[in-house]
Amino acid sequence: MHYDPIKELLGKVFNRHPLLRKTFYRLLNILLLRSWHVRRALKNLGPSLPAVANILDAGMGFGQYSWWMASRFPLWQITAVDIKSEQVADCNEFFRRTKLATRAHAIEADLVTWNSGERYDLILCVDVMEHIAEDRTVFSNFLNMTAGGGYLVISTPSDQGGSDVHSDEDTSFIGEHVRDGYAGEEITEKLRTAGYTEVSVSYTYGTPGNIAWRLSMKYPVIMLSASKLFFILLPFYYLAVMPFVLALNCADLNGNHRKGTGLLVIAQRSK
Repeated sequence: MHYDPIKELLGKVFNRHPLLRKTFYRLLNILLLRSWHVRRALKNLGPSLPAVANILDAGMGFGQYSWWMASRFPLWQITAVDIKSEQVADCNEFFRRTKLATRAHAIEADLVTWNSGERYDLILCVDVMEHIAEDRTVFSNFLNMTAGGGYLVISTPSDQGGSDVHSDEDTSFIGEHVRDGYAGEEITEKLRTAGYTEVSVSYTYGTPGNIAWRLSMKYPVIMLSASKLFFILLPFYYLAVMPFVLALNCADLNGNHRKGTGLLVIAQRSK
């Protein structure tokens, strides 16, 4: 299963007008459980950051987190980075049309080789590290760009069924992944080796979250991959499943999971 064709199709649909793109962002914030966990982490960290914080959205994709941060924290200065030139162009056009260009801008860069030369109070990295083989290099680059006392927030699949891989015989549900997921101890060791002094790892997508993901993401993507005609049926499908998805997402967000298919990692550089 490859997400890229679906992403490209969604981009073409929702890039036609800023209102459509904002609607798309809001839908992603509802559907994607990782967004629930990430946004709560950002809300909790926000008060500990400088009022005019310098933020890096490392691998911004559609740019929904950059938009959310710019909307919620109007003094933050946000640099969004992605390796795909079309994503960068789309985000910059959206920032320009929504008058956010003075506080948010996107640039094309490869996180393995790129160093902005700036220091960021917070680096956000969502659904990126599972795509990069040279993760130790990227973590070292992140440390070099993290201000003293600053934070790195990572959301990524775990090795406990992340990418929908549950045994050695399984292959990743998302074909673009170079690893199926991290063990908590593995990513902690790599971040500490890079130089982060405090590393907190928590599991996301426990039992309720995993069920919600299948209902809200896996099954619709399978249907759309089979035929684009399923776009017509999607609104009716989501009307039926959304009450269950929302309840399951709430349960996952407020639960304390001993295991899960996702990881939320918060690392801090010493002052």
